[in-house]
Amino acid sequence: MRNRRAVGALIGLSGGTFLYTTAEALPVGLLLPMAAELNVSPSQVGMLVTVYGAVVMVASVPLTALVRRVPRRWLLSALLAGFVVSNAITVFASTFALMLAARMATAATHALFWAVVVPAAAELFRPGLRGRVVAVVFAGGTVALALGVPAGTWLGERAGWRASFLAVAGLGAIVLVVVASLLPSARPEEGHAARGATPDVRRFWLLVAVAILATAGAIAPYTYVALFVTEVTGFSPSSVGAILLVRGVASVLGILAMGAVVDRSPWLALTATVALQSVALLGLYAVGQWPTAAVGLIALAGLAFAAFTAALGGLVLQVAPGRSDLAAATVSAAVNVGITGGAFVGGLALPSQGVHSTVLIGAVLGTIALVLILGERLVRPAAASPEVVRLTDDHRERKNPVPSTSNV
Repeated sequence: MRNRRAVGALIGLSGGTFLYTTAEALPVGLLLPMAAELNVSPSQVGMLVTVYGAVVMVASVPLTALVRRVPRRWLLSALLAGFVVSNAITVFASTFALMLAARMATAATHALFWAVVVPAAAELFRPGLRGRVVAVVFAGGTVALALGVPAGTWLGERAGWRASFLAVAGLGAIVLVVVASLLPSARPEEGHAARGATPDVRRFWLLVAVAILATAGAIAPYTYVALFVTEVTGFSPSSVGAILLVRGVASVLGILAMGAVVDRSPWLALTATVALQSVALLGLYAVGQWPTAAVGLIALAGLAFAAFTAALGGLVLQVAPGRSDLAAATVSAAVNVGITGGAFVGGLALPSQGVHSTVLIGAVLGTIALVLILGERLVRPAAASPEVVRLTDDHRERKNPVPSTSNV
């Protein structure tokens, strides 16, 4: 029974990441109908995404520090309730100002949710399963980009954009009930995931730098992928959706594959994913004019980035120098810096260098991240082996037994 509750709670938390990612990106797919009904320009609707990311970036760490003593069950339930209410306000908003305020409220709950969800999920299972648990949590966000946003866009095109946000709010209410009823209510400092398993300040800040660079490297070309496949590869605009679906499916496969290996060799997994992303983007720069190669390499880059996020999340729990929720909040902010910075840098290069340059920029940023990882590994190659970590975790479990130790 305890194992079933843990699995159910994990599914609920993954559902939360699915909904937050879907809600964040929905205005991208519904840009034109939202602009028309609210009587604003498409660029103003685009601000709903930009401001959302800025709030997450700025608010993650201070909000997490503010509520650090609140039991995670009550905190996550309150955040999901805020998600439901703010999206309901979006549904009935009659002015752009009210819409923007609702989006900022959703973003504030998003900032806290992503900081707390990883350690909360890890607490549900024994320490040796952390990587797989994190992969399941992050899979929700990946599935959102592959299926949630396209489905929301499809619904909005047929039933109006408000119907999409209403559906998101309704699903949020279901996830809220699951999390509130199944997640344990232990205090955040009591569990084995409250602090890093092998704290390391230097490696933590390395992860922050790699998160910014690798994310920016992924987002710089992805932001303009529709332009790339039509101008460089020669696909018709109607083919873009299918290409993004292929990339989304590959991303889901990447994050699931990472879940199977990240617990054994997390640093090797991180290195491999950053290297794979850089190689895929370099290949896309070189042979992106060939349709089959372009689709395959776009999918490979998506697979690599999705797997990278899972490896990153698992390593945060390993090397966090203090509280794991504050460490996760810092890395979440770093990822949002990468998202904003990648789109910005790609946009700067687009007018003068063309869309082809965004792929090269992505490859260069990923390569810099790879050099940082390899440099750290050369300087300090003797990271704690999985066996040492397991012994440490086993000792902690005997000293502070946790209530739920599912092997699922």
